[in-house]
Amino acid sequence: MANQDFLVELGTEELPPKALKPLSDAFTRGIAKGLEDAGIEFGEVEAFAAPRRLAVRVRDLADAQPDKPVEKRGPAVKAAFDDSGNPTRALTGFATSLGITPDQLDTMETDKGAWVVYRTVEKGRPTVELMPELVEQSLAALPIPKRMRWGAYRTEFVRPVHWLILLFGNKVIDTSIMGLKPGNTTRGHRFHCPKPLIVPTPNDYEVVLKQEGYVLADFAERREYIRAGVTALAEKEAGGKAVIDEDLLDEVTALNEWPVPLMGRFEERFLEVPAEALISSMKEHQKYFHVVDKDGRMLPLFITVANLESKDPSQVISGNEKVIRPRLADAAFFYDTDRKTRLEDRIESLKPIVFQEKLGSIYEKSVRVAALAKKIAEAINSDPALAERAAMLAKTDLVTEMVLEFTDLQGIMGQYYAANDGEHEDVAKALNEQYMPRFAGDDLPGTLTGCAVAIADRIDSLVGLFGINQPPSGTRDPFGLRRASLGVLRIIIEHELPLDLQTVCEWAEQNFSALTEQNTATTVVDYMLERFRAHYEEQGIGAEVYLAVHARRPTKPLDFDRRVKAVEAFRQLPEAQALAGANKRVSNILTKQGGDSIGETVDESLLQDADEQTLAAQVEEQARKVLPLFDKGDYASALSSLASLREPVDTFFDEVMVMAEDEAIRNNRLALLNRLRNLFLRVADISLLPTAG
Repeated sequence: MANQDFLVELGTEELPPKALKPLSDAFTRGIAKGLEDAGIEFGEVEAFAAPRRLAVRVRDLADAQPDKPVEKRGPAVKAAFDDSGNPTRALTGFATSLGITPDQLDTMETDKGAWVVYRTVEKGRPTVELMPELVEQSLAALPIPKRMRWGAYRTEFVRPVHWLILLFGNKVIDTSIMGLKPGNTTRGHRFHCPKPLIVPTPNDYEVVLKQEGYVLADFAERREYIRAGVTALAEKEAGGKAVIDEDLLDEVTALNEWPVPLMGRFEERFLEVPAEALISSMKEHQKYFHVVDKDGRMLPLFITVANLESKDPSQVISGNEKVIRPRLADAAFFYDTDRKTRLEDRIESLKPIVFQEKLGSIYEKSVRVAALAKKIAEAINSDPALAERAAMLAKTDLVTEMVLEFTDLQGIMGQYYAANDGEHEDVAKALNEQYMPRFAGDDLPGTLTGCAVAIADRIDSLVGLFGINQPPSGTRDPFGLRRASLGVLRIIIEHELPLDLQTVCEWAEQNFSALTEQNTATTVVDYMLERFRAHYEEQGIGAEVYLAVHARRPTKPLDFDRRVKAVEAFRQLPEAQALAGANKRVSNILTKQGGDSIGETVDESLLQDADEQTLAAQVEEQARKVLPLFDKGDYASALSSLASLREPVDTFFDEVMVMAEDEAIRNNRLALLNRLRNLFLRVADISLLPTAG
C-alpha cells in the first residue's frame, strides 16, 4: 500500500479563546481514534490551532484499509446435507443470506464436529472514502456546550465555518463536510494577508501560512514564541521579569495568529494599590502580562500581545495605555473607598446574602464557622479567640467594592483590609488562608489560625449540605464538597494536626438547628474517608492498601495516612503476601467459628504441639514489642517487626490441626489465631492485600 500525508483544515470565525486548545486536542484525538478503529496504518498525528482554524495532519497514512479475511460458520455438516448428500434448507438458506451458492462453501473440523463455513477476503475501503466520515464524526464529538447556526444554513458549530481543506497527498478529497466543498486553499491573516493561499501538499501547510499568510498555525510553537518574546521584551526594555501565568499564556496564544509583544506603561501612583488588584484588572480585562523587578516588586509596566505588525507600534501601545488607565483608576478608587469602612462594620451586611436557602445567610454561616473554628483552634493548640475573630470577619470582603468587581480577589483583599484595620497578623492572614488550598497542589494555610478557619468553613458546608440531603451526585457538586473534603484532609495531614473527623463533624452538627438527616456527622466522615482513595491513587498507592486501612475506619486523617504509608511499606516486604494469605485464612476460620465471640486469651497449658508453642511464644514476644509502637502511631516499625511471624505462622498451618477434636484445645488454638490477627488489625486488615499464589 502507498502511504501519503493527509490534511484537514476547518476555517471558522474567531473561536472562543479558552476553548481553542481543548477543541484542537479533541479534534486530533477523534481522528486518531477513528483511524485506529478503522485499522488504517498511519504515522504521527499533528495538531494545528489558531483563532480562525482547526487543523490536523496525519503522516504516512495508508491509502486503504488492509484486506481482512472473513470466516462465517454455517450449520453443522450433518444438518447441511440430507441422506442423499443434497443441500438441506438450512444450508441453502445460509448460502442465500451470503449471496452465494452452496458449492462456494467449505467445511471445517472442530472438537465438536464438522461445520459448513464461508471463507472470503473483505477488501479494505480506500482512505479517500473513509476520511470524510472520520472527520465528520470527530467534529460531531467535539466538546461544544452550545452549538450555533448562521444565515440560512442548517449546519451547527461553535462558530460559523467558511472554508475546508481535505488533502490526501496532493489530491483534494472531493466530499463536502458541514456544507463546505473542500479544496486546497486556506486563508491568511485577516489584515496582513486577506486572500486565499494554495496549500500544494499537507507537508506545506504551516510553511505556506507562516511565509505567505502571516499565521503561526502550530499552537505550541506560537505559545513558546509569545513566551520568548514577552520574556525578552521585559529584560531588554526594563531589566525586569515578565510574570507569565500559564492559563493567560494559553488564552493569549488562542487570540493571536501573528503575535507581536509590545510594552506599555501606567502611572506609578497606581502601585499604591495592592498588586493582586492591578494584576487581576490587567489579566481579566486586557490579557496583559505584568512585569516585576529582580526583587519581585511590581513595575509600572505591562506587556500586551498585538495580533499584527503595526507600521507605528507606538500608536498601538498608546491605545492600550488609554484603555488600562481607567481600569486601574477604578481599582484605586475601590481600594480607597473600601478602606474607609472597617471589616468589622461590614458583618451586618452579610445578613441579606443567602448561603443556601435551608442553611441560612452568609452571616449565619459565619457565626457557625466562628464557633467551630474556636473549638478546632483549642484542639490544635492555637489561639481560640483569634480563630473565632478571623471566622467572623472571613466573608466580609465579599461586600467590598473591589471584590464585587474582581471576585477572584476574595480573601486576598480581606487580608489587606484586615491589616489596614489593625487586626492581629494571624487574623489578617487567615482571611486569605481560609480558601487554601484553592485547587489540587495549591499552597496550604501557613498559620494555625488559618488552618482552623479553613477546616471549619469546609466542615460546616459538608455537614450542612449532607444534613439537608444535598450531597454531591454524579458530576454535580455545586458547592465543591469533593474539593472541600480533600482540602481538609491535606491540611490535617501535612500540618500533622491531631484532629478527629468524627469529633469535628459532631461539633459542626451541634451548630445547626434544622438538619433533616440522621447521623449526619457519621455520613460526612464516611464520605470524606472515601476521598482518600483517589488521594492515594494519585500517589501511586494501590486501592488494596487504602481498603485494608479503610476497613478499620480510623477517623483521624493523620493516623489514617500513617497507617496507609506503613501498609504500603509492609506490602513491599517479601513476607507480605504470605502473611496476607495467612490473615485471610485466619479470618475465614474465625468467622466460621463464632467471629467476635472468640477471645484472644491463650492458655499455655493447652498448647500441645511444639509448633503452636513456638507461634504462641513469638506472638507474645511481638505483642510486647509492637503494642508500645502502636500507641505511638509508629505503624511502619510495628508491621516491619510483625513480618518476622511469617515462618512460625506458615509452619503452624502446615503442622497443626486447628480444628482439634478436643474442644478446649480447639478453642485455645482459635484464641491464638485471634490474638495473632488482632495484632495486625491494630493497623489494617491486611487480609485484603494481594496474597501469594
